[in-house]
Amino acid sequence: MTQATRKITTVLFDLDGTIIDTNELIIESCMHALRGHVREDFGREHIIPLMGQPLTMQMQQFLKWKQNENDVDVATVVQAYRDYNLLKHDEMVSLFPGVADVIPKLRQAGIRVGIVTTKMRATTIRALELLGLHQHMETIVSIDDVENAKPHPEPVAKAIQALGAEPSETLMVGDSSVDMKSAIAAGAIPVGVAWSLKGEEHLIENGALHMLHSMNELLILCGIETEGVEG
Repeated sequence: MTQATRKITTVLFDLDGTIIDTNELIIESCMHALRGHVREDFGREHIIPLMGQPLTMQMQQFLKWKQNENDVDVATVVQAYRDYNLLKHDEMVSLFPGVADVIPKLRQAGIRVGIVTTKMRATTIRALELLGLHQHMETIVSIDDVENAKPHPEPVAKAIQALGAEPSETLMVGDSSVDMKSAIAAGAIPVGVAWSLKGEEHLIENGALHMLHSMNELLILCGIETEGVEG
């Protein structure tokens, strides 16, 4: 990870799997919602590659593993996921290391900060408030705020416009290929996180120009710190 060669004025973050560790909550919620609908050999290895996509799209893909030929109502499965996810949410979410320190430092340095997520707005705000990040976010673009979800450029472009930022001076930090593709399509700089369950190589293959091995490295990338940052 090297310092960006251009001025960075804005940092956009994906939420789940990027700054908030909801990985096990998502996997457990999926398994709960799909129980009785999918074959016994369906597991977390099938869930992880699609994490980051809109929930309905994920469930449509997961139901290809259904255990019989009976039709399964996708909307019912999605609702079962959401009910369980809300029930377990507060006890199963946490910040990834360094997030609580780095995001305030970005704001103090004059960097504009926002969220771009495929999560619903209500649950996005709930997580941000629970973990003390909501007051730092100058814009939030959720699945409820766009016609086209990531990897379409609309979500990232909408956040950039809301902040009055230049795409070429904006980092989009995420843990999924859809984050990288949306950033690239919107003209922003795609940045991956090495703690992604999908792995660094997956993000690099999908266009990540920089890879964070710790949140503190973001301060170097933005030109706020130049040395003394350990991974």
